[in-house]
Amino acid sequence: MNKITGLIAATFAAYHEDGTINLNIIPRIVDKMVADGLSGVFICGTNGEGPNLTVEERMAIAEAYVKAANKRILVLVHVGHSSIADCQRLAAHAEQIGADAISSVAAFYFKPTTVSNLVNSMAQIASAAPHTPFYYYHIPTLTGIAIDMLAFLEQAEKVIPNFAGLKYTASTLHEYQACLNYKGGKFDVLFGYDEMLLPALAVGAMGAIGSTYTFSASLYLQLLRYYKNGHYEEAANMQLHSVNMVRCLVKYPPIPAQRAIMKMIGFDLGPCRLPLEPLNEDDVLQLKNALDVNGFFDVVKQASEILSEEQ
Repeated sequence: MNKITGLIAATFAAYHEDGTINLNIIPRIVDKMVADGLSGVFICGTNGEGPNLTVEERMAIAEAYVKAANKRILVLVHVGHSSIADCQRLAAHAEQIGADAISSVAAFYFKPTTVSNLVNSMAQIASAAPHTPFYYYHIPTLTGIAIDMLAFLEQAEKVIPNFAGLKYTASTLHEYQACLNYKGGKFDVLFGYDEMLLPALAVGAMGAIGSTYTFSASLYLQLLRYYKNGHYEEAANMQLHSVNMVRCLVKYPPIPAQRAIMKMIGFDLGPCRLPLEPLNEDDVLQLKNALDVNGFFDVVKQASEILSEEQ
């Protein structure tokens, strides 16, 4: 299986004002991701509000993304659910429509309690799409499951024939590095903390998945360019811009805050679904002011201009 390089945007769900899913905006989102130079999209995950969507809605969204992408960028479909049977339905559907990969979190209500328990659960899900690369989505801050990922790799490779690797959304860089180097780098381990991309690159990351790539791809692509060319101080400065932006975000519920930023750049994604709630007007204004004070939008624009000139 080929490893994914570059950046994958974890895109956000889009709704009409009446709360129904908005499929019409998806081609615009995909066109932006392509124009920004991203490698792909990760859909119906945390930022895509997968747990807030019905199985039928998730299938419709996956179909819209695969059609809009038209092989221009990768489409990774998150199929995680509290029901393994529903995971399998989503996985089989993703394979049927031609998704490039599937991924799943662990069950988040009745939680796996051991490595083998988790591996067996993922094996059942992956078996429904045997010809599609499968990534386990490790995000312990949300699932509450902090099982040893190196032990997971050791067992998963034995029982999941289409196992491709991990979407690793945790700050434990020592474990991340160990997973990257398991059996000489056998598996693809995509990093999931945008504000720690540079440290992840330092230990060997080649690909990453993140929500803020959706609206500030050029910042991170310029960071990658600086790092690749050995301009480490400049790369660190770009990472600091990311850190400052994230520090602005986390003063509010992060997903609604990022949805507000999407609206600031011209992509109105509509309301969230409960229990998520959109920011009120005062919070949106304060968030924008904080981002302006930090020069965030200027940095993204300048990075985009530099990348365009170098192409």
